[in-house]
Amino acid sequence: MSRRNQMIALGVLLAILGVTVYFRFQTPDDNAKTSSVSGLFTPINVDNPALRLDVLQRFLSLKYQGGHRNIFVATLPPPPPPPTPVTPVNTAPPVPSGPPPLNVEAKYFGFVSDSRGSYRRAFFATSNNEEVFVAGEGDTLLGRFRVVKITSTTADLEEVSSGRRATLTLEEAGPNG
Repeated sequence: MSRRNQMIALGVLLAILGVTVYFRFQTPDDNAKTSSVSGLFTPINVDNPALRLDVLQRFLSLKYQGGHRNIFVATLPPPPPPPTPVTPVNTAPPVPSGPPPLNVEAKYFGFVSDSRGSYRRAFFATSNNEEVFVAGEGDTLLGRFRVVKITSTTADLEEVSSGRRATLTLEEAGPNG
């Protein structure tokens, strides 16, 4: 770089330094401008600015119902007293709740799956072990039940007509079976 170009660059840098120092150390009165904030203010339209004492009283009347424990103590509080049993005055017979449990005339005795678990089939036998059925998830068993899910220990079935569900557990084969 020539000496002339160096001198020009030095002059430009000194000019920038002078302008920066001038504006940095200028007094606040020189660059302060007054602005009117009151012209920008518009109040919010409130129909009734009175304090809602009814809502305040409702919040003040709330009481904490949870456990009262000192959070700064490491020991646990004593357990609450056991509830006293209430003896019913009218001892009417219990009302049956809903339909009777679903009775499936089959036993779940085995399953097979591939290594990824995407292909699952279950083996079912009738109650008297005369017929054996192989069904996958979504298949129909005995014309009444749809196989919903097959796991290694249970098979979930759904009755097609009513939508009621039953779960069959895997039965271990006996010494003669």
